[in-house]
Amino acid sequence: MTPYQGYVYAYPHKTAYRPLSPQPPLRDVWAGEPLDTLFLYLHVPFCEMRCGFCNLFTRTGAPEELTGAYLETLDRQATAVLDALGDDASFATSAFGGGTPTYFTASELERLCDVAGRFPGFGSIPLGVETSPATATTDRLTVLAERGTTRISIGVQSFLDEEARAAVRPQKRAEVEAALDRIRAVGFPTLNIDLIYGIDGQTPATWMHSLNAALTWQPEEIYLYPLYVRPLTGLGRRAQDWDDQRLTLYRIGRDHLLAEGYEQVSMRMFRLPGDTANGTEYCCQTDGMVGLGCGARSYTSALHYSFEYAVGAGQVRSIIDAYVREDDFTTARVGLELDDDERRRRHLVQSLLQAAGLDRSAYRARFGTNPLDDFPADLKSFDDRGWLETTENALRLTPEGLAHSDVVGPALFSSRVQELMAAYEAR
Repeated sequence: MTPYQGYVYAYPHKTAYRPLSPQPPLRDVWAGEPLDTLFLYLHVPFCEMRCGFCNLFTRTGAPEELTGAYLETLDRQATAVLDALGDDASFATSAFGGGTPTYFTASELERLCDVAGRFPGFGSIPLGVETSPATATTDRLTVLAERGTTRISIGVQSFLDEEARAAVRPQKRAEVEAALDRIRAVGFPTLNIDLIYGIDGQTPATWMHSLNAALTWQPEEIYLYPLYVRPLTGLGRRAQDWDDQRLTLYRIGRDHLLAEGYEQVSMRMFRLPGDTANGTEYCCQTDGMVGLGCGARSYTSALHYSFEYAVGAGQVRSIIDAYVREDDFTTARVGLELDDDERRRRHLVQSLLQAAGLDRSAYRARFGTNPLDDFPADLKSFDDRGWLETTENALRLTPEGLAHSDVVGPALFSSRVQELMAAYEAR
């Protein structure tokens, strides 16, 4: 069984969403929801290039006319969302993602922040922003710093030019290092560097080279991502020994970062102890998310919703074009309603994939049940493999369980969600 079945960053997966009929008004969707610790997320579906491993909702080569129209549409959507939330909404954290938010020019980033600034607390709450080596320019970074950004995340993937080319990310190490210098010079409380293992031609020695190169900038966070091959992306299928290679490189990276003083937060995330400056964490098990932009999703306790989803370039462009022409954002269009079982599953998945694990008393307080009784077969199978540690207060993955997070997460998907995902046609 492959240890890399799927990266579970959210549950249910967006490929399980379907058109909602009737489309519920946002006022009804958010009525009665806890509104005191919301996450504000703005999605920017633009990049200067498409990496070979990427299946994000994004397009390349967007002209100024389109980016300007997109910002105007974000503002229209913000008006509808603020009206639906009412006067009691309070935001605890925020993020700009994509795509590459810094595809926007400095003046466009000012406009993006103005849209976000319409939501209560923006500017004083933590803000995380994704960037890339080519777009992390001083003028853009300065705007972000001045508007309260607390965390910058940059996708480096590899510090070796030949590995970057193999991942269809044709950047130069000099460009990467110049971008990191600019980020540190402008000054942000938290720098995160993304690295990828499992690239063609990568060896333990070259992987260590990239790890040590990243550590030169003393990043507060480092994410280690296994390379995945996904439908409609630019990379082909790998050989059978690819799983062993990725698992070996994961363990090398994990052990090296732990030895360098980092703590493991999840299979992918490593953080310097005591660093809370990033502040862009929220309790994804319980807190709501308000997403703006055609690639964003929103979460309430009972409904997850978004716009249409696609990966193929033509479909993505079509969805973006339809979004910028839209005037009515008062309803939820595409999504999935969560029944009691799905809410329990989501809480379990989102908790168990973190190194801290699931707080059994918090689960019991929320649902009135014991997770061991709710999911006996799944949890027993993890325990039988040596992947699960059970204490009086918590359920958490062992180090080997964390290494197999991409098996654990998908194994907990409900049959309903699995069937919806299997029926989804990639486009």
